Amino acid sequence: MLYVFLLITVLSIFFAFKMKKPLMLSVPFAAILVYFVVQIAMVPLGFFETVRFIFDLR
Repeated sequence: MLYVFLLITVLSIFFAFKMKKPLMLSVPFAAILVYFVVQIAMVPLGFFETVRFIFDLR
């Protein structure tokens, strides 16, 4: 999975410089956010219960 995120990052940097669109640099952050949400959704509890559980860990 690490290689997928590295590939996304390298491609977004390449296309940001090639197309001169700095918004392309936000693609890796969006990919990580989507991955995080998918991983939370895979937990058998409800979504907000899972988020509450994650942030209540000490």
